[in-house]
Amino acid sequence: MHSYTLEKLQHSHSFSSSNERGERRTRYVLLLTAVTMVVEIVAGSLYGSMALLADGWHMGTHVAAFMIAIFAYQYASKHAENPEYSFGTGKVSVLGGFASAVTLTVVALVMLLESVQRIIDPHPIQFNEAIAVASLGLFINVVSALLLKDDDHHHHHDEHDDDHHHDHQHHDHNLRAAYFHVLADALTSLLAIVALVSGKYFGWNWMDPVMGIVGAIIITRWSYGLVKQSAPILLDASIDEKYQTAIKTAIERDADNRISDMHVWRVGANHYAAVISLVTHDPQSTEHYKQLLQEFKQLAHVTVEVNLCAGMPCSTLDSAR
Repeated sequence: MHSYTLEKLQHSHSFSSSNERGERRTRYVLLLTAVTMVVEIVAGSLYGSMALLADGWHMGTHVAAFMIAIFAYQYASKHAENPEYSFGTGKVSVLGGFASAVTLTVVALVMLLESVQRIIDPHPIQFNEAIAVASLGLFINVVSALLLKDDDHHHHHDEHDDDHHHDHQHHDHNLRAAYFHVLADALTSLLAIVALVSGKYFGWNWMDPVMGIVGAIIITRWSYGLVKQSAPILLDASIDEKYQTAIKTAIERDADNRISDMHVWRVGANHYAAVISLVTHDPQSTEHYKQLLQEFKQLAHVTVEVNLCAGMPCSTLDSAR
């Protein structure tokens, strides 16, 4: 008998941000990176370039990272309406970004170890062939970076800013991680070229491992930034304090409402859920309080608990707390 009312009160829990363009371009980059990886590993083995060989295996780790990114897109889309996930699959892309960041850290560690090993035990290098292959790798990486950067720019401008208090973190963390992986590839290719050219023309063979160490440090910094962005979302960190204050003000400026408890957290890259408990001397329907929050477009799932303020005016609660 209540089916009509229930349907009106039910709403979607799908908070995943669809980015078909990003997924398609990530596939292109995966293919380009995989082909270049094979070429560099074979060439590095044939021409004795540890820098080139390291860059090839480095690309191999990024191939795995791109596969993680594509899996995240597909999984989020496939299970977007799955009721087993309380708040949908909006965090899958964030998880993909976090996993890729961890992979980047491992890549940096491997590069560091290989660089130290090359300092201790240098190897003869066929410079001309190695430089040619490294240059090809750099070209492929630049093309891949342009593909992903263009899509990242397109994705950001397709989103609408909701108010002046919103959190400026509108990111497809999955796509951003893929982009960072490509930049890391481009960096290692460039450093390999610099090291090989220095070794050929100036005899500075020590440049090869030194550039590897520099690259590892820069990649670690990128990885840290990505972890810093994605980890709080996965751990349900609360929204920015200014945003919370704005929500509280919107509720409490109506009648004698006072918020007794509030939790606001991300359920997707750009969507938030809110659980708000308030007390008032003149309780209204929950829909009334949700209407007060209409300006906060990022609040995709709002639950309001209304408690009758009995025994004293609600305006005195601030001094009682």
